[in-house]
Amino acid sequence: MNNLLLQVIDNPAVCVDFTPGQWDVLIPQARNSLLLATLYRLLEQRDLLDKIPLPPRNHLFSGVVTHDRQMLSLDYEVKWLLRAVQQLEVPLVLLKGGAYLQAQLPAAGGRLISDIDLLVPEPQINAVEAAFNAAGWLGGHTDSYDERYYREWMHEIPPLSHIERGSTLDVHHTIIPPTANPNTDASKLIAAARELRPGLMVLAPMDMVIHSATHLFHEGDFNHGFRDVLDLDRLLRHFAETESGFWDELVPRAIELDLLKSLFYGLRYSQKIFGTPVPPQVLAASYEGVPTKALVPLMDFLFMRVLAPNHFSCARRFDGVARFCLYVRSHYLRMPMGLLVLHLGRKAWKRRFTKAVDVEDPEYAEDGDRD
Repeated sequence: MNNLLLQVIDNPAVCVDFTPGQWDVLIPQARNSLLLATLYRLLEQRDLLDKIPLPPRNHLFSGVVTHDRQMLSLDYEVKWLLRAVQQLEVPLVLLKGGAYLQAQLPAAGGRLISDIDLLVPEPQINAVEAAFNAAGWLGGHTDSYDERYYREWMHEIPPLSHIERGSTLDVHHTIIPPTANPNTDASKLIAAARELRPGLMVLAPMDMVIHSATHLFHEGDFNHGFRDVLDLDRLLRHFAETESGFWDELVPRAIELDLLKSLFYGLRYSQKIFGTPVPPQVLAASYEGVPTKALVPLMDFLFMRVLAPNHFSCARRFDGVARFCLYVRSHYLRMPMGLLVLHLGRKAWKRRFTKAVDVEDPEYAEDGDRD
């Protein structure tokens, strides 16, 4: 495996001496990981841009242009979102990339998003959906099964897209499917959320870290898993420096939210891949969230394969097996066995006999991101 992207993130100065062949590997690794703009910002911060060849610098700059355009678009869309629900007096909690950008966190440096993720109180989810519909965000085509899948089994309503601007919303009423094993009370997340401006909030620092880990290690989409672990690394480093008592309170908060296992994996692989300085006692405490500790070496084997840049230069034996196993695992975590068998059977039938796709399947997301 030739993970040049990890080498440059760890020490940006090493790319100054890269050969054209190495740049021909690094640029696709960064593009596939949605990290072109992130690399540009890292090199810019270290005053290294003028020391790299013009062709790769142009590729990196193209990522920055996309990033800057998305930031402007997000600002514009957020204004319309707040206007759409202003009569409801419902808080809109931004999640994931949109939250990092609006809160101007270090994780926002070069961060790309493909949609806007929101968390709203479950009792108001129908009213919020109606308000967004009235403002031009409408659902796409879903059959009766997909509607039931979202309305009864998922933690969000079907995606909404604006009829004119094309912006996409993922509106959640909790952060994990209600059919999943963890029993997470989303009202606790909303109660602790921090206000950016009237009506707009982001998760509290500990909750933001826990959600980032949960989103990555409870879902089956690892196309940009390397980027998502980098998000975790940046969040952990930043909040450890800026939030009093962050490390002491992180594990107890994950226990309260019933998400300790996801936090353990987040801390473990952030440390393994990026060397995140997680205190040993915190990592040890999070280890208690793993019910079957004998499986940890197997999970290392699987996760360390799917959390590399999604490029052939980083390929290793059994990568496909790892992705398939974790895809099945993600569905097993979402729903009980009986429902899982019916659901996967239906998906297999649709793929075999129809051209229809499941809107909830990350494999068929427009860019594989679903963020």
